[in-house]
Amino acid sequence: MEAILNLYNSVRSHFPEITAKADREHVRLWDELDPELAYSWFQSLANALNTEMCKGINPNSHAALFIFISNNLENCTKEIHTCIDVSFTENLFWQVPGEKAAPYWHALPDPLKELYLGFHRRAPL
Repeated sequence: MEAILNLYNSVRSHFPEITAKADREHVRLWDELDPELAYSWFQSLANALNTEMCKGINPNSHAALFIFISNNLENCTKEIHTCIDVSFTENLFWQVPGEKAAPYWHALPDPLKELYLGFHRRAPL
């Protein structure tokens, strides 16, 4: 859990704007913001990004976040890999129309695309 908590705190400190949106989503789903729920918070982060996609926000706004998360897959613990794969990546693009998802899909680093395709078996386009 410590590794996930470190990733959680790192994302929060580097990306405060999307963190605030993820926090609102997390409180909506879980009624509180608790670091003990850090694993689940990454689903809220994916949901916040899905909202951004649906609004047509430029994917360049979140490219650094995608790179940051992707870079955390390199030489990571199984715990981090599972969190990024299951809680974050599997929830990306949920209920996002293909035309809104496309620019984000093209901006997504290959390691995250591979995780997404490994679960969903097709691109969200």
